[in-house]
Amino acid sequence: MYADVPTLMATILLASLTMAAVMVVVGWGMRREGLQLWAGGLAVHAAGYLFLALRGQMDQTLSILAGNALTSLALALLLAAVGRFYGAHHRWLALMAPPALLLVGLSLLLENYSARVILSGTLYAAQAGAVAVALYRRRNETVGRGARLVTAGMAVEALLMALRAAGAGAQGADRLLQTGALQTLTFFGTFIVLLVTSLGFIFMTKERADEANRLLAAADPLTGAANRRAIIEALDRDIGRAIRTREPLALMMIDIDHFKRVNDIHGHLAGDAVLRSLVSLIRQRIRTQDIVGRYGGEEFLVVLPDTSLAGVQRLAQDLCNAAAAHATSYSGQRITVTISIGVFGGRLEPGDSWDLLIHAADRALYRAKDAGRNRVETTPVLPRAGTASPHPETFPATLQ
Repeated sequence: MYADVPTLMATILLASLTMAAVMVVVGWGMRREGLQLWAGGLAVHAAGYLFLALRGQMDQTLSILAGNALTSLALALLLAAVGRFYGAHHRWLALMAPPALLLVGLSLLLENYSARVILSGTLYAAQAGAVAVALYRRRNETVGRGARLVTAGMAVEALLMALRAAGAGAQGADRLLQTGALQTLTFFGTFIVLLVTSLGFIFMTKERADEANRLLAAADPLTGAANRRAIIEALDRDIGRAIRTREPLALMMIDIDHFKRVNDIHGHLAGDAVLRSLVSLIRQRIRTQDIVGRYGGEEFLVVLPDTSLAGVQRLAQDLCNAAAAHATSYSGQRITVTISIGVFGGRLEPGDSWDLLIHAADRALYRAKDAGRNRVETTPVLPRAGTASPHPETFPATLQ
């Protein structure tokens, strides 16, 4: 027993209009996300299905040409929406080529229903496949599972259209409004794909917004380094891993020498430029698994997993030398500073915690400053319970 095709077409039409309205509301003011284009594609899709569903109640040529051309245009708009989401420029001439090609082809095949189904099915499959391929190629630029839903949905739609075209070529096609297995599969599958891909595209925009907010909450707004909370959380996480794996862990605490002079002589905006320049210098010399964070003021922490004391000492000395040789350009001025670095490195034991590591690196940093600045001091020893300073710059009260 097969579903009634006109009923399925009416369901798809209403679903397209409903999802288009939802996406207009969700995407209001979010032009760069592509939601408005996707909503436009759904509205055009509904118009195309209206022309197809009225076959027999209106001029047949108009139903064939307008219905199929609008359906192809809808798929072109979905591809444009994906491009907009990733910030790509639309090549409207290329996007409009499939609807135009279909319009011309169908005009020449008005008397051959099977040939029309083969042509339209093949073209729809190619267009849906193009959307899936565009998403797959940018998969590493997308967070969350929304893009996977859209990719899978469009791949299924491409398969359904290819099967429809192949079925028409092998044994002829059922008339558009005639009930049959292939018709039921095509239209019911399209209905499911429409819902899945539209919801998936909404999820894509939400997941990207959530990721942007997460990064914003974890980043220092001035330098782009991890903020105080994020760097401590990263240190706490890496300490747990280092204890489990018995790998060494290293920590650098970096302070800009006489930073107040920079602000007093050149101004606070120049000081901000120096801070950003230092973070850039650090990032050029650490690995992807290392993380730099702004601990407070002109102090920075660098967490280095699986790094020995000797290794971090070499890196710290290289940073010291690089900072002394580097000049920050600001408003025609070349500002030079030096840095002092306190370093802890070694293997950890159960019970060791992030505050002990910070205190150890902090003590080494003070020794570097007491010894004349622009130098590195190291310690392989963690302070034991009761020896740590309660100073809030050393011990944040909580990670709430």
